[in-house]
Amino acid sequence: MLISMKRMLEVAKENKFAVGAYNISDSNIFKSVIEKAEELNAPTIIAIHPDELSFLTGEFIAYVRERLCNSPVPFVLHLDHGGSVKDVMIAINHGFTSVMIDASLLPFEENIAITKKVVEIAHTVGVSVEGELGTIGDTGTSIEGGVTEIAYTKPEEAKEFVERTGVDTLAIAIGTAHGIYPEGFVPKLKLDLLSEITAEVDVPLVLHGGSSNSDDELRIAIEKGIQKINISSDIKKPYFVKLQEILNNDFFWEPNTVFPPCIIESKAVVEDKMNLFNSVDKIRHFN
Repeated sequence: MLISMKRMLEVAKENKFAVGAYNISDSNIFKSVIEKAEELNAPTIIAIHPDELSFLTGEFIAYVRERLCNSPVPFVLHLDHGGSVKDVMIAINHGFTSVMIDASLLPFEENIAITKKVVEIAHTVGVSVEGELGTIGDTGTSIEGGVTEIAYTKPEEAKEFVERTGVDTLAIAIGTAHGIYPEGFVPKLKLDLLSEITAEVDVPLVLHGGSSNSDDELRIAIEKGIQKINISSDIKKPYFVKLQEILNNDFFWEPNTVFPPCIIESKAVVEDKMNLFNSVDKIRHFN
C-alpha cells in the first residue's frame, strides 16, 4: 500500500523503530528493496532524487506506483532533496506521497519561506513535506551533495523552523555525510545534540547520509528520536562492485544472467539495514 510520510513516521515514532529511505535509480535496485521489504514485512520508503527522476522518467514512476499500491507492505514514494518548487511540483504530478524541499544552504529566513511555500502547496493534495535545517557533509561520492564543513542543526532554530513552516518531518545535521566515507574514516554523531533537538521538536526526525555509519551509533540515534534514515551508497556500491566483477571475468549477452547476482548483493545490505532499524515485521502496526 502507498501511504504518506506523515502516517509512516508517526507510526514509527509511536512504536520506536526507524524506517529506511532507500534511493533507487533503476528497476534492479528497486527490485532489491521492494522484494526484501515484502519478504521481511518491513515498512519502507522508496526515495528518488530529482536527478534519478529525470533519468527514470514518468513512465517508470507509474510502474513503481502501481507496484507499491498493490503491495501488502506500507510504502512511501518520496522525493529526496528537491531543490526547488519546480522539483516538488514534478514529483507531486507523478504521484509521490512525500516530498523534500532542501533549502538548507539558504539563509534561515529564506529556508523558512520556501519550505513554508512547499508545505502550503503539498498539503492541499495530501502530500507530506520534509524540510532540512543545518547542512550535512559531502564525501564527493554521491549525487545528493553537501558541504565540506558540517553546519550542525541548532535546537532552538529547529523548534522555530518546524513551528513556522508546518513541515511533517525534519532532516537534521548531527555529523553525517552523503556518500561513502574514505577508508579508515569513522564518522561520529553528536548524539547529545540529537537529544537536545528531540526535546524541542515534536515532528519525526530524519538522518541523511546514513551509509557507512556505525551500527551502534545508529541504534542509539533511533532510541533518541530518529525515525527515518536515508540509505543510498550502501545499497548501490555492492551492486556495482558485483557487476564490475562479473563483467571483468567474462562477457555476457543476457541481462537475466548478469544482474541477478548484483541484486542479491544489494538485498543483503537492505536486510541488514531493516534489522538494524528494527522495522522488520512492523506492518502489523498499520492495520
